[in-house]
Amino acid sequence: MTTIITGIILGISIAAPVGPIGILCIRKTLTQGKAFGFVSGMGAATADAIYGSIAALGLTIISNFLIEQSTWINVAGATFLLYLAYSTFKAPVKDSVGIDRGKMDYFKTFGTTLLLTLMNPLTIISFVGIFAGMNLGSASQSPVQLVLGVFIGSAIWWLLLSTIVGSLKQMISFRMMKFINIISSLIILGFGILNIYKAMI
Repeated sequence: MTTIITGIILGISIAAPVGPIGILCIRKTLTQGKAFGFVSGMGAATADAIYGSIAALGLTIISNFLIEQSTWINVAGATFLLYLAYSTFKAPVKDSVGIDRGKMDYFKTFGTTLLLTLMNPLTIISFVGIFAGMNLGSASQSPVQLVLGVFIGSAIWWLLLSTIVGSLKQMISFRMMKFINIISSLIILGFGILNIYKAMI
């Protein structure tokens, strides 16, 4: 198996589990369209590539610092999640028609998931553990190809998710969208509370 294919498999496996990023991507797709859902996921893919680079290149000083500061990172991530839960709950449900799809909206969507993923110390811990366990990033493998594969794999997952969810958008009523908004905010709130719990133990 080539290094880049290994990276793609890792990227998909790390991105696929449902979490706050997945909920945000689904909600963005349903409320603002496939493009916004995909851009949301690409923020997470970029963060995965950043942490993958740190692990693959053996930047132990940075990874150890992030792990040591995991408590404060969890607190920051929890605060961000609580804010997102509140803003999701309060956000009006709109049809996709008439939505401003300007560059700043895309940038904000991308930046939100990028920061949220970077604030999850489990991401870097996952990469360090996987790379160490599988002896990845060794001299026989290219770290650049490995990280590129991780990015591509993560991007593939978010493209598939936004495309599938986007195809179901026309089947969802306005009332159902309001319900999805409430459920999304509660799930994100749950992840925020979980982060606070992790920071306390």
